[in-house]
Parts: sequence; C-alpha cells; structure tokens
Amino acid sequence: MRRRHVIVGAIAALGLPLVARAETGLPVIGFLHSGAPEENTQRLAEYFKGLSETGFSDGRNVKVEYRWARGHNDKLPALARELVEAKVDVIATPASTPAAVAAKKATATIPIVFASGADAVALGLVASLSHPGGNVTGVTSLNTEIASKRLGLFRELVPNAARYYALVNPTSPLTAPFAKDLQAGAKTLGIEVELLRASTDAEIAAAIESAARPPGSVLIFASDSFFYIRREAIAKLAAARAVPTVFDVPEYVEAGGLMSYGSDFSDVMQIAGRYTGRILKGEKPADLPVTQSEKFKLALNLKTAKALNLTAPPILLAQADEVIE
Repeated sequence: MRRRHVIVGAIAALGLPLVARAETGLPVIGFLHSGAPEENTQRLAEYFKGLSETGFSDGRNVKVEYRWARGHNDKLPALARELVEAKVDVIATPASTPAAVAAKKATATIPIVFASGADAVALGLVASLSHPGGNVTGVTSLNTEIASKRLGLFRELVPNAARYYALVNPTSPLTAPFAKDLQAGAKTLGIEVELLRASTDAEIAAAIESAARPPGSVLIFASDSFFYIRREAIAKLAAARAVPTVFDVPEYVEAGGLMSYGSDFSDVMQIAGRYTGRILKGEKPADLPVTQSEKFKLALNLKTAKALNLTAPPILLAQADEVIE
C-alpha cells in the first residue's frame, strides 16, 4: 500500500518572490530541487524531521523558499541564481544531484547541503569527503557497492535474463558516475549492460520499446528526478511491454515497478536536514565531513512479478523491507 505523508505548508509559496532575512527576521533556507513538490512530500517530511532535531521549524524560527525545476534540469541554473541573489543563508539540494551541481556553480560562498548517490568529489562538489574544503557538504551513499548489489538481487529475481539494458538521462550529471558504477558492478557479476538514453517522454517510451524487443531482456533505471516524477507512466509502459525493471527507491515499486534497491531516503533526507540545521547554527561546510548513508532498502512488487510470470525466491522475500502483494 502506498504511504502518504502530509506536510502543512511545505509546498506553499511556489513561484513567489523570495523574502530575505532582513524582511522576516528569520534565517532563510533556499530549497532547490530538480523534481516537483507533489512528488516529494514524503521526502520533504523526512528532511524537516532532521531539521527539527536541530531546533528549527519552518515558519517559527526559519523560513524555507522553494524552487522546483519539475524535471527540467536546464532550468536549475536560473533557479539557483535566484536563491543566490536573494542572499539565502543556506541552499539545500537533498536528493537532487543536478540541483547541487547548479548551486555549486552559482555560488562559492553561500553554504550548500546536498544528498546524492553520486561521487561528490568526481562531480567537483567537494575536495574530499573527509575535508570538503569549501562551501558544500552533505550525505552520499556507497555507489559501486549499491550497483553491484542491485544487479545481484535483480538477477536472483530474474535468473534467466538474456540481456541487460540501463536507461539514463543524458542531460543529468548523474549519468556518467552511474554508468561507471553500474559497469563496475556488472563486471564483478559477469554481466554486460547496454546503455539506453532518454530525456523526453517519447524517448522513454522508445527506450522501453527497444528493451522489449530482444526476448528475455531486463531494464535498469538510473537515479534521476526526470524518471522519478514519471514513475507511474514508466511502470505502465514497462508492464505493457512485459519488461522487468529495477530502480533505486521504493516509490517506483509502489507505482508498479518490479523491484528497487538503494539507499534508505528517509535516512538520507534526515541527515541532510540535520546538516542544514547545524550550518544555520554556525558550523561551516568545510568543517563538516561528507557523511555516508549506510541504510538500504529492498522493495518488491509481487503483483508485477506474477504478471511477468516470475516467482520471488524465499531468501529474497526474507531480505525485503517492503513487499507489495
């Protein structure tokens, strides 16, 4: 059953002029994200839970201004500049690596808190995980290890897969590190993975159609807000073409996808919220090591498995954190 969370006021004031600290008397968090608010209520709830642990609450002693790109990464640079020009106290980009990259390019002085599954050093966000050395810090996950584990679990569920495809968004900064980690994980398992690319709805449909042609093919989706906000449409397309799919987070599985394995975003978002609060209290990003989320979630959709004539092994069911029947 799909979990529902309500955040009072969390997605309000969209598109309105930013209000600086001088006008409100409160510190201002600029929340920048490549996705859409209605698709991220659960994650926002976790972020604010972490923020509240440091004593901050939106509207009481801090103000949050939101900027959402709604799946259009090309809008992020302008949205980041808006926040910089408004002189917000900190920019938060949790669960949106493209937003973190855009914010980093927009300012070298305003603190930035990210939460990403990509290599923050390779992306140029920080000098090193232990000593960020600039205005950016946050939380990351074990990239290559996750890719290998995800593929291994997927192979347990679909043991007779003949060909492996992976769908990436070529406009996302996540694509290169995802492909690198995926291929490294595939190599350890003796699997070959062919990359497909999509940055429009039509291209997603074409990629799924392409993956469906060779008998016994399966499809791995990259972590990306562009795909995330289209997860219900993706699940329907994959079901119509009988393509087994694997993703990074359970929301895809709740929408009808077959399986997901990745970082527990409840934990990731809470850490990002706590880091934001610590910075508002005066700590500097350069002094806050990038922390690593070590909590992971496995989700399975048995309805989808049945439709694909797949049976989840008992050992896989025992490992699952969420099972949809």
